[in-house]
Amino acid sequence: MGAGEFSTGTLGIIAPALTLWKRLELDRFFEQLVDDEWADVPWSRVAALLAINRLCAPGSELAIEQRWYPSTGLDDLLAIGEGKINDTRLYRCLDRILPHKTKLERHLKQRYGELFGAEFDVLLYDLTSSYEQGAAEKNPMMRRGYSRDHRPDCEQLVIALIVNNEGFPFSYETFNGNRADVSTMETILRMVERKYGKAQRIWIFDRGIVSEENLESIRKRGGQYLVGTPRSQMKQFEAELLKEDWERVRPDVEVKQMPLPRGEETYILCRTAGRKEKERAIRNRFSARMETP
Repeated sequence: MGAGEFSTGTLGIIAPALTLWKRLELDRFFEQLVDDEWADVPWSRVAALLAINRLCAPGSELAIEQRWYPSTGLDDLLAIGEGKINDTRLYRCLDRILPHKTKLERHLKQRYGELFGAEFDVLLYDLTSSYEQGAAEKNPMMRRGYSRDHRPDCEQLVIALIVNNEGFPFSYETFNGNRADVSTMETILRMVERKYGKAQRIWIFDRGIVSEENLESIRKRGGQYLVGTPRSQMKQFEAELLKEDWERVRPDVEVKQMPLPRGEETYILCRTAGRKEKERAIRNRFSARMETP
């Protein structure tokens, strides 16, 4: 394709994405916040370009400039002058957007909820990490810690993400790279209350974030939780695990409900054929290594 040409197939994806951008009223939102001074290309339009790329064909800023953007027709759709988009401008736009993170999250929650009837009473919380191969001397958050990328030699930061039951990103936060998962929950609870007010929310997260202190923090807020149980607590259900009164809910999944005598919590025991085979293979590999001279 030559200059000014674009694929009709690409346009078929771009046009709905741009329509969604406008239906979410993000064009007006960013015009009010980041178009406060004259620029060759209004920053609100660069923000639209970046968001549409993430939705349609995520890539690096350099890839956007060199390969993706010229094929989209967004220069016409967003009224951007020829040759005005480069990776530097894209990076600078991200820097301008970041200070408005909280306002953006509130705006999206409200507008997305209005358009699609989305609910935010059930929240799923998890963490990941992103490592840096350089020294990152100017970023105090970059630390060595538990590496999900299996790169303990690199400094990293921890990224926490909250989504609703439809997978819509409710909010995110970043923590120092050496921050333990279990220590982030109280910070997240306070952050959500500060941004969206107090509510009896239901939190879902894995056993890496479970502690009695975290569960008590949710209970005292009137909330509920569905969490993975630490293995150390499974011994109390050893007898139940050996019984055969399981209910099959899927071809390879069986469950049973175990309310505690005090009635404060209910445990759902679950066993799957896939998990059984995985743990058997792990034991076999371990035994083989022990037996190898």
